[in-house]
Amino acid sequence: MNLPRKLNLLITLWAPVLIAVLIGLGIAQPAHAGGSVALSTLSERTHFHGIAVSPTDSARIYLATHHGLFLIRADGSASRLSQKRDDFMGFSPHPSDPAILYASGHPAGGGNLGVMKSSDGGRTWKQIAKGVKGPVDFHQMAISRADPEVLYGVFGGLQASNDGGHNWQAIAGAPAGLLDLSASGEEVATIYAATQGGLLISKDGGRSWRAAFLLQQPATMVQVTPNGAVYAFVIGVGLLRASDPGVDWSTLNNDFGDGYLLHLAADPANADRLYAVTGRGEVRASRDGGKTWQAFGSE
Repeated sequence: MNLPRKLNLLITLWAPVLIAVLIGLGIAQPAHAGGSVALSTLSERTHFHGIAVSPTDSARIYLATHHGLFLIRADGSASRLSQKRDDFMGFSPHPSDPAILYASGHPAGGGNLGVMKSSDGGRTWKQIAKGVKGPVDFHQMAISRADPEVLYGVFGGLQASNDGGHNWQAIAGAPAGLLDLSASGEEVATIYAATQGGLLISKDGGRSWRAAFLLQQPATMVQVTPNGAVYAFVIGVGLLRASDPGVDWSTLNNDFGDGYLLHLAADPANADRLYAVTGRGEVRASRDGGKTWQAFGSE
């Protein structure tokens, strides 16, 4: 075998491994801005950190990932929206202004992003605050629908902002084993927490917490939706729903086997239309308020 043929064979054998390594390092990216990729392929190449629907356009569905912000379409494809490929954690769109989105996390080159804001629907982003003892890395972040100037984030404890994310103050220690955070749409001081120890609620802006569900099983997700509902996923129980702000939960679906939900979003124009990210990195959709689910793009 001559040298060129040996090189071609080596490239063929090692290219998939090299691409996987480069993606993990943030060097090779899952899609270029404006380019399209199958959602199933995207899930193999990156992690999903949040999902949301535009408050004014039901067809505009955001997917926050380890490699930037994507838009996903009904045909099961995705295209990167953000110009930068930053790791968007704590993704929180404004509840009424479609142009404004918030996030935190990590820049592609490493470090912490602080508090990021987009004013053009997710294309460009800028840091508006470092947060307390920052730049922060809010893995959990929430914006109040009752007062969109109020935001919560977790970094070395619970922090809060009363001016749209520009200035932050430390509130208290965060609940142990925190996995998700969401703010009430009715009461500014009411927030929910999904933790490894169970589902919690605070009525005083996170200064104190109490159980929000009778069974203290691990809770992986909690989300307040635009129509005034609260959804949560509790291991061993399934997907729950309650009216905000309340703790009168009903079980919608426990047919997830050993799976679970990590993120959930509701269509503001159709309360029965839900989208979710599973612990396996799948995106699912429901047309009946969470009672049944299908793979996104196949429903």
